[in-house]
Amino acid sequence: MTRPSERKPLRSGYTTGACAAAAAKAAVLCLLGQDNPGMVEIPFPDGSRHGFALCRFGPTEDDRAMATVVKDAGDDPDVTNGAEIGAVVRWLEENPQDGEERIVLVNGLGVGRATKPGLPVAVGEPAINPVPRQMIRTAAAEALAATPGEGDPPHARLEVQIFVRDGEALAEKTLNRRLGVVGGLSILGTTGIVRPISAKAWTDTIEASMQVARAAGLTSAILATGRTSEAAVQRLLGLPEEAQVMMGDYLLYGLEAAKRQGFSRIHLAGMWAKLVKAALAVPQTHVRNGALETRQAADLLAELGLDQPTAEQFRAANTAREIYDRLKALQRDDLIAAVCERAKQQAEQWSGLPVRVYLVTSEEGVVHVTD
Repeated sequence: MTRPSERKPLRSGYTTGACAAAAAKAAVLCLLGQDNPGMVEIPFPDGSRHGFALCRFGPTEDDRAMATVVKDAGDDPDVTNGAEIGAVVRWLEENPQDGEERIVLVNGLGVGRATKPGLPVAVGEPAINPVPRQMIRTAAAEALAATPGEGDPPHARLEVQIFVRDGEALAEKTLNRRLGVVGGLSILGTTGIVRPISAKAWTDTIEASMQVARAAGLTSAILATGRTSEAAVQRLLGLPEEAQVMMGDYLLYGLEAAKRQGFSRIHLAGMWAKLVKAALAVPQTHVRNGALETRQAADLLAELGLDQPTAEQFRAANTAREIYDRLKALQRDDLIAAVCERAKQQAEQWSGLPVRVYLVTSEEGVVHVTD
């Protein structure tokens, strides 16, 4: 057995934005008549430089050029890991006017377009976030500067079209459609680097979801720990789609973000084990960060009124769900309600907002709602 100290460190990778920038630089080099370099190096926002191996490189029809990079997300479980991210570039006939960018970004197949306000890009724009936009433009400009006068029409504008092979299918595995990104993936990244098993992708999605909801004029949101809980509460409330915020295990972060984004009420949806953790003031409810000891749950129930002999039996339970089933068998719905009320109180303490808690089971849907 491998000891924890002997485990290899998790490997970082690159964002879609960094891969798109590398592809853009290579495509410009091709447009300027350069041979396939096999690899290109681009600058990152922190001033470092990183090299990317090229997958495809060559001219296309209509005096365009194309290059692609296969994304390596390291050890992060990213749906875009292994995706082919590319750029097609061409010269435009017009010259840039005052204040206009010389390098024009457009979305190709597999890259979405923003359709709702509240995102980092305007409605109607390609779903390429601000940092990746700058990385792509900087990388393309480096290619232009490296080969002055070689097929470069003086002062002409350059169009860079970013695409992701099978991007529309990959987008179905994300929350893009709910956020208002349709037709494909978002090109993301704030540093160019993907940190393995990082919380940032989740927290960025939570913030983006809330910003879209607020831009839609909503003042309350459903914060759900999972899709089953979310769907059950949505069927009950019938709120607009934008009100649904998938916070996963980021309980404390989600609650604080709701306050930060200006919501006035929270609908907190979760299954029993997650709500017990909330009642126990566990801020991050993933098992690796907040393993629920059944003896802690039993102690909580004893505090809420469960007799000591039964609490002692519950301490030997295998799972939180087993405790829930035993409470149901004992017809102690009062204690189930008391746990939900404690979770509500903790959520209100963390968020500073009124919270209504919904206990959901996969078999029955919503089984309890706090006042």
